[in-house]
Parts: sequence; C-alpha cells; structure tokens
Amino acid sequence: MVLKPPTTPQKKESPEDASMKNGLFKEYNTKAPSESSIHRLFSLANKTAIVTGAGAGIGLEVAHALAEAGANVAIWYHSNKEALDRAADIEKAYGVKCRAYQVDVTDEKDVWDSIHSITEEFNGRLDIFVANAGVPWTQGRMIDGETSHYHKVVATDLDSVFYCAKAAGDIWRRQYTSGLTLTGERLDGEGKNYSSGSFIATASMSGHIANIPQLQSAYNAAKAGVIHLARSLSVEWVRFARANSVSPGYMATEISKFVPPETKAIWRQKIPMGREGEARELKGAYLYLASDASSYTTGSDLVVDGGYIAV
Repeated sequence: MVLKPPTTPQKKESPEDASMKNGLFKEYNTKAPSESSIHRLFSLANKTAIVTGAGAGIGLEVAHALAEAGANVAIWYHSNKEALDRAADIEKAYGVKCRAYQVDVTDEKDVWDSIHSITEEFNGRLDIFVANAGVPWTQGRMIDGETSHYHKVVATDLDSVFYCAKAAGDIWRRQYTSGLTLTGERLDGEGKNYSSGSFIATASMSGHIANIPQLQSAYNAAKAGVIHLARSLSVEWVRFARANSVSPGYMATEISKFVPPETKAIWRQKIPMGREGEARELKGAYLYLASDASSYTTGSDLVVDGGYIAV
C-alpha cells in the first residue's frame, strides 16, 4: 500500500481577489436587484445603518432620512449628549430602533469594537455605514498653523473614514462569504431586504477646489483623500459592498459657526444659487446611495453645492 503525502488545504480566495483575473474584472461580479418598484427600491425596511457625527447637522438629518425610509439606525456622537434625546425622537417618529453611542472615531480600536458590537445588537446585520464625522480647519495660513491642528483635522476627517471602512468592510465581507448575519441568521429570503453593503463617506466640494477667501489646505487635502478612498474601495469591494461619497458645498450648520459674516457673504456671491444649503437638502442624496435605487452606482462622488464648482 502506497501512502500519499498529506495535501495542504487550499486557502479560499478572497472576494477582493476573486473579482479579477489577470488584471481584468470578471463578468457578472454583481447582479441587479429583481425589484423594479421605485418605492421598494428606496425602502430600507429591516436594514441596519450606522451614521457617525450624527448628534446634529448633516449626520442627524441623514439619520432621520434613513429611519424614515425604514432602517434601524445607530447614531454616533463625540461630545454632544443631545444625541441621546435625538435618537429617542427618531425612534418615536418612525417606529424603528434608534440608539445613540459615544464613539471616538479617531481611535481605531473603539471604532472596530463599536461597529461589531452595535451590529450584533441590531439583529446581527449591517447594511449601511455613513462616515460623516468631521472638523474644520480654523487656523488659516498653512505655514502659520499648528501641526497639532493639522493632525487633528486629518485624524478626524480622513483617518476615521479609513477606520470605519475597515471595520464595516470586515462585516460586509463576512456577510457575503457566509450568507449569514453575525448572529447566524440567513440574510436571504422573503422580507430580509439584503443586497450588499453600502458605504457612504461625507467628503466636500473642498476636495475638488481650493476654497477662498478662507485658507484651509489641510481640510481640502483630507476631503480629497476621502473621495479617492471611497472610489478605490468601490473597486476593491465590488462583490460585497458599494462605496460612494457625497460632497456638500457650504451648508448652514454648526461646523461653520466660527466663520465671520463677511466671509459668508463672499461665499453666497460665489454660489449660483446665492445661498448656503440646509442640511435637510442632503437627505435625498444619502438615501439614494444607501438604498437599492443606486444598485449600479459605486465609486461616485455626488456633489451637492448649489452649483459652486460649476463656475
């Protein structure tokens, strides 16, 4: 009797690597949703969403939009404890589950642990992640600004997006390869409403242009990085998640409260629509990218700026 040498188990190919062969994409890496009803395509019923920077402003409006469309929503805040009350308001208004969590988005471990524990708490599944947390550059000329301020801006506006994407992507890849939630439930079947992950990063029109009269090179560079990170992830994750960004223009939110009125007057004169946007005017953009209505949209940056970069 001849004994055969033991065979080495073949390592399973990752979805990222399996989407390409010889440097070219394979055909039919994804499939279109079977649904054609626009109401159902925009429905987020049974889906789970996490929104960072959602204690107020853009993030809070996005959380409202996703909840109104049927999603259960976890909202993250840094120091604004009013988020706890806002979560209760959302839950009462839309009849979905909504909780607020204090998370330091610049701490990779806190981000990883929070995303995984929240996903387990919210029916064991993750469908949508909106990386929205951000801070402005407030020190004008780059040469005269403090390096510590640069690190804070980049850590919050770019590094945190990477950390969030890494943790959310880990879950979406697992959901794709196993077909199961983190708690072992099947993701397919009637009423499950699961297709793939949707990662949405809040970038800025500042990732496309150099703003004037205020000087904010570090912020602009960070937001350009966010746009290209999402675009790159759309290729890397094509089998299990879509990745897009939204680039708001000047919005009337608390992030720009430090800006003098005379500077805002110059802004308005540079915007064809002649005004700052309201945070609620972004709700449709985020809902589109979160839902199956955008099933063929990935690697895109949706600019919502009143026409600013058109001139």
